[in-house]
Amino acid sequence: MEATGTDEVEKIKSKFMSAWHNMKYSWVLKTKTYFSRNSPVFLLGKCYHFKTEGEYRALHSSQSFSAGISTEISGNVEEFRRDFISRIWLTYREEFPQIKGSALTTDCGWGCTLRTGQMLLAQGLMLHFLGRAWVWPEALAMDSCDSESWPSSTVRKLTASLEASLTERDPRLLGRPPARRDWDGTERRNELYHRKIISWFGDSPLAAFGLHQLIEYGKKSGKMAGDWYGPAVVAHILRKAVEEARDPELQGVTVYVAQDCTVYSSDVIDRQCSCVGSGKVGTKAVIILVPVRLGGERTNTDYLEFVKGILSLEYCVGIIGGRPKQSYYFAGFQDDSLIYMDPHYCQSFVDVSIKDFPLESFHCPSPKKMSFKKMDPSCTIGFYCRTVQDFEKASEEITKMLNSSSKEKYPLFTFVKGHSRDYDFASSPLHEEHDLFSEDEKKRLKRFSTEEFVLL
Repeated sequence: MEATGTDEVEKIKSKFMSAWHNMKYSWVLKTKTYFSRNSPVFLLGKCYHFKTEGEYRALHSSQSFSAGISTEISGNVEEFRRDFISRIWLTYREEFPQIKGSALTTDCGWGCTLRTGQMLLAQGLMLHFLGRAWVWPEALAMDSCDSESWPSSTVRKLTASLEASLTERDPRLLGRPPARRDWDGTERRNELYHRKIISWFGDSPLAAFGLHQLIEYGKKSGKMAGDWYGPAVVAHILRKAVEEARDPELQGVTVYVAQDCTVYSSDVIDRQCSCVGSGKVGTKAVIILVPVRLGGERTNTDYLEFVKGILSLEYCVGIIGGRPKQSYYFAGFQDDSLIYMDPHYCQSFVDVSIKDFPLESFHCPSPKKMSFKKMDPSCTIGFYCRTVQDFEKASEEITKMLNSSSKEKYPLFTFVKGHSRDYDFASSPLHEEHDLFSEDEKKRLKRFSTEEFVLL
């Protein structure tokens, strides 16, 4: 009876905390974000400007951070909104199946870095299966949706916030969304992948990259449900989750996590050219995650141009980080402010196993901005390369940006030819944690659990 009474107390406590968090984290989207007409907006490698074509092309060509980088220039507010809303948004949820080994049925207050890590991986999978040009056909219809998670009156206000933020409204730039067309074969295929990618991040024990699975991998690095996860630990958890995924669709993707701010080219290529199936050699796409620090105790503004350069590359999948104990998913910038999606918003559980589950709550209707100076130094940068040639090109471009932004300082991270085992790192043995991680990984994860980084 005593044990039963304790369980009941834990359940009541969990419900109380869930109700409190639902109230606390229900206001995050109810603020306007202001954009300027006079500066370009970058979103994961695409450039948008809310002026006429001649004006924004002339202005874009004068931007120093985009020099030498091939960036697609697109048009107006509606195109930017469609692109932004099409990114997958993963937030706090409540009332999902209980997490194993705990009484938790919500991640409010502690799961934000896991959510931003999910968004980082989701963007990589979108590039892999859908390509950067894909946009959700229903993106601009978000203001007319009416679901349990999104009251239609609220959504109408939120989706109007971007246009309302412009200093002077220009009717030429604010068109109506086109009438929905019957989907052809390609559109149906894309929508199937759109739903499948979201389902991989569902809040159930069976979802390959869902919160329940990520927490199981986190236990191997000493993290439990309810703990706060740092961006470096999450990078390693995502790698293990992709390695262990059993869906045949995911066998063509791998994740590489940089070691001590160093990307070893031969290790990346080995991952891309690994054996598949019955001993045959196949080529995999790779998502590269680089845990770094953008300074010491505070973010060093000298790294701003490099961060802009990364976010202006089309194979960038974003950056996770933010403020101390608050993680955000950064996907773009305007001037010296970064554009991000905020996971600190409590939504109801959605069962992604049912046919035609509602999609609206997985797409953010309104972007937010943060001054680069307010960022916490700890973050993880991600980019996607479909082929070995793409990786070689990406490493060359990023190395140039690193060298030009570092000036007299050391770069944030480096690309080194060869394998990590070719270099002698001093290490001390740790107690056995789990066979899933190598000794070197255990050492790094233990260090990353306190978010300490080696600064080059």
